[in-house]
Formats: sequence, C-alpha cells, structure tokens
Amino acid sequence: MHIVVCVKQVPDTKIIKINPKTNTLDRRSAPAILNPYDAHAVQEAVRLKKLVGGTVSVVSMGPPQATAIIKKSVEIGADEGYLISDRAFAGADTLATSYALSKALERIAKIKPIDMVICGKHAIDGDTGQVGPGIARRLDIPPVTNVIEVTEVIEKDKKVVIKRKLTSGYEIIQAQLPCLLTVEKEINEVEYSPLPNMIRAAKYESIIWTVADLENVDKVQLGLKGSPTIVGKMFSPPKPEGGIRLEGTANEQVNKLMDLLMEKKELFTLQTTK
Repeated sequence: MHIVVCVKQVPDTKIIKINPKTNTLDRRSAPAILNPYDAHAVQEAVRLKKLVGGTVSVVSMGPPQATAIIKKSVEIGADEGYLISDRAFAGADTLATSYALSKALERIAKIKPIDMVICGKHAIDGDTGQVGPGIARRLDIPPVTNVIEVTEVIEKDKKVVIKRKLTSGYEIIQAQLPCLLTVEKEINEVEYSPLPNMIRAAKYESIIWTVADLENVDKVQLGLKGSPTIVGKMFSPPKPEGGIRLEGTANEQVNKLMDLLMEKKELFTLQTTK
C-alpha cells in the first residue's frame, strides 16, 4: 500500500506577531514548523503502513528550506519525501496550491501507484481546509474530511472504513481506494521518533522538482496567476476588555449579577425593537 501525505511548512502561530504598520503576518518573528495537523497525518500514514505494509511518501510545495519539514516527516517514519519548489508557485492560494500538488501527485503515482492520500484538516496559517478536497476533486478520487479514526483497511476489496466527526456526532463510512482523507488531531498522538529515524532524517536528501519536472502543467493555474483569492484587509482583533469584579458576600454577588443581566436584557430588547 502506498500512502502519500501532503505536508506544509508554516510559521509557529504561538510565537508569530502581526506587523502593526502593514497588519500582515511577520513570518520572520517565528520559526517555521511542520503544520501540526500534517504531523498527525504523517503519523497515521506510518501507523497504517505498520498495520498493512507498504510505503509512506510525503509531498510539499514551498521554498528550498521546506526540506526541513520533509526531514521531520522522515523522522516520524515516512520513507520518501518530495518538494516542488519554483518561483512559479509563489503567491498561490488554495486553488493554485491544490492544482500544483495534484500535478506532483500524478508524477509520484507514475513512480509508484498511490492507494491513499492523507492531509491535515487545515494549515494553521490559513485555516481554510480547502486544499485537501481540492486535490481530491482534481484527481477524481473521493474525499473524506474530519477523519478521527481509520478503523479498517480491506485490501482485497480496495476499501477503507473510516470514522469522521460531524457537528451533531460521528459517522462511520466506507470509502473506495484510492481516496483522500483530511484528519483531525485526535486521530492519534504524534510519537517520539526512535533514534534510527532521527539518524536517517538527518542524512535524508529530499527529491526536489521544479515546474519543468511535472507533466501537462498549465502555468496559468499556478502561483498568483492561478489565484483568484484577494485579501481585502488584515487586522489584529481587539484585545478583550477586563470584566466587572463583583465584591461582597455570595448573596450580594448574586444580586449584583442578576441586576447586570437584567440591564443587558433591557438593552438588548431596546436595540432589537428599534
């Protein structure tokens, strides 16, 4: 079984800052890391490889330094890593990104047929969740989103049984292989890497492709040219204001709280009736 995981290098959003003048992300203020959801995707692919056998490959689109996240994926347990890196990919939105990655997957499939593609639920620097389904649409394979468990792989029938999260509960479905999964963090725990994996990752040389290495590429669909998304404005959300501290005994605090709630209710009623 050949599983390919799409991974992305992102700034660590726990550290990153907003430029107060431009209201844009200051990517230099934080280290670049493997997108956390993608780490869980790689871990799940490695688990399935141990379960049914096969190979795990990872693919990413980004600048040359994105090879660092491929090394991290190899450290988790991936066997091969591919990076598509070219100025033509710069400025891509989710539409152009899914197109470029689908072309990379087509090239990988010619090296070894792909049985499953796994993506993280979304990237923490974009939070759209559109790239995975976009890839599936372009490859004409079924997408399954919000996956929290791969319960069974039925190799002889080329099927997989999946548990996915819904707003109202859970759903157990069966999908035909090849398919594409986007996974939630609760699907697994990313394990500590064993020493042999760490040594292999340190020595690993990623396979790097440019646009010229991909086949049947429409360059109009790449990068800024292929990105219809326009960001009208970015801004930092206002800092939350401090609340009201209620003093006194428990009964006095309850009475003050009820008075405040009634005031809010009257204000809301007044506004809605205007």
